[in-house]
Amino acid sequence: MLQTQQGYHWQLKDEHASIHFNAMASPCELLVDTLEPELVELLAKLAYAETKRIEHKFSRYVADNIVAKINSSNGQVVEIDHEVFQLLTFAEQCYQLSEHLFDITSGVLRKAWHFDCSDNLPNQQQIESCMQYVGWDKVKFEHNCIRLQPDMQLDFGGIGKEYAVSRVAQLCLAHAPNNSVLVNFGGDIQVSQTKKNGQAWHVGIEDPVTGKAEQVLQLTSGALATSGDTNKYLLKNGVRYSHILNPQTGWPVVNAPRSVTVLAGHCIQAGCLATIGLLYGADCEDFLQAQQVKFWCSR
Repeated sequence: MLQTQQGYHWQLKDEHASIHFNAMASPCELLVDTLEPELVELLAKLAYAETKRIEHKFSRYVADNIVAKINSSNGQVVEIDHEVFQLLTFAEQCYQLSEHLFDITSGVLRKAWHFDCSDNLPNQQQIESCMQYVGWDKVKFEHNCIRLQPDMQLDFGGIGKEYAVSRVAQLCLAHAPNNSVLVNFGGDIQVSQTKKNGQAWHVGIEDPVTGKAEQVLQLTSGALATSGDTNKYLLKNGVRYSHILNPQTGWPVVNAPRSVTVLAGHCIQAGCLATIGLLYGADCEDFLQAQQVKFWCSR
């Protein structure tokens, strides 16, 4: 039974329901441990609306949202709400945890770097012209306002999708307290709670080269997120340049794994740890071991 609504569709299968829509440049899927049509429709409607709300609010591609207002503020103070303050606080925590490697002001470097699988590298002058606008330490924010220096920008792309997964999982838990829901947005996953029968959801970790599941996990709760450079890179003279950029140098991280997957309590936590791991390059595994989380690296 396939039910299609504006923007999303869902169907009942043998043992569970599945909900599908597209958002944040990713296929979005929810697996629900129920065969009740009314509950599935409710969760589909809530998940789609919340995901689209977050996408519109925090995407850098939207012309009239809070991110656009901040990025075009030209050094002026901009008022923010509690949700924006919470994400900025989380970005601050990631910045400190990563020894300043995770920096949401570094998106401006995309003006110099274009990761289209070609051999077109920017020159040092192009990179340095962007670097003057990079540095989280230059950002000043409080509970209700933020101020960036002129021509600086924020980019929530490194945490936005994972934040949406965590929010949708929380909504599902609130509206379906007796049913387990697996939320999967482009491979970033969170499970709301254990299934009623105690069984786990089966989740595969893909090999970054073959795309095949190299390991299958049994997930009863928690979240799984993956960061990597499989589809975005440059290749020149046999050297592969990752799209993961070091905000302290403006150049791609070297000796990083091709892919990092982290298991944590919430998707936004798993996602930031996976990205920070990549930013540590050759020291990725040491960093993740120090965080006492379970992880998988492909080199």
